Amino acid sequence: MEAKDLTVVILAGGLGTRLREETEYKPKPMVEIGGKPIIWHIIKNLSTQGVSKFLICTGYKSQSIKDYFINYTSNSSDMKIKFGPEPTIQYLSEESGNDWEVSIVYTGELTPTGGRLYKARKSIQTNHFLCVYGDGLSDISLHNLITSHKNSGKSATVTAVQPVSRFGVLDIGSTGEVKSFKEKPKLDGWINAGYFIFPREFLSTLNEDSTLETDPLYKLALTGNLNAYKHDGFWQPMDTYRESSLLNDLWSNGKSPWKNW
Repeated sequence: MEAKDLTVVILAGGLGTRLREETEYKPKPMVEIGGKPIIWHIIKNLSTQGVSKFLICTGYKSQSIKDYFINYTSNSSDMKIKFGPEPTIQYLSEESGNDWEVSIVYTGELTPTGGRLYKARKSIQTNHFLCVYGDGLSDISLHNLITSHKNSGKSATVTAVQPVSRFGVLDIGSTGEVKSFKEKPKLDGWINAGYFIFPREFLSTLNEDSTLETDPLYKLALTGNLNAYKHDGFWQPMDTYRESSLLNDLWSNGKSPWKNW
């Protein structure tokens, strides 16, 4: 299995209630980072690593995502339009290097994550697929993730990260003195960052009411069939306006670790 053998399934149907400043009129995957929707950054990063097939599971304000990709070429290109009885459109400059095949499947507004995969199952034809959340960015190496999955011999793999604390951490002695101060250190535990690799037959264990992060993954773990790929690099979800601003600041300052193109 190589990157080119995978379909990337992007879960992009949530309501984004904690980012209401941005998501009142558009779905969270369409919130812009540096003038481009975050879902564009996800696709661009993974396509640069060899993937060409993408399946977007939509829900809340699905039409916004459809419209973006339907009009993608015209919105990202200079053009010359000829009017009259035989109108024509000539694209003068198109974004190069995008050999993408994007499928968009409406999976309902309130459908849980596993249910979205279940509803889109007929559109997943590759033997394995990569499932990612449509609201976060990372510099994860897809090659290293695939290698970890293959070497593990497990049915599925989940990417694990150590989140950075939002606050500085104090080590306080018994008499109240501060023994050390760490500014926003990485926490000790590992959390689910998404970037799952699943075999296609995993879809048969789901139904419309499945929440991916509970029963399906719990059962895999219980039977010893879930591998963890530990990622020590950059990973940042976009759940709040503060996190959206953080990602935009990284982009505008030329310090966006996910930019591999």
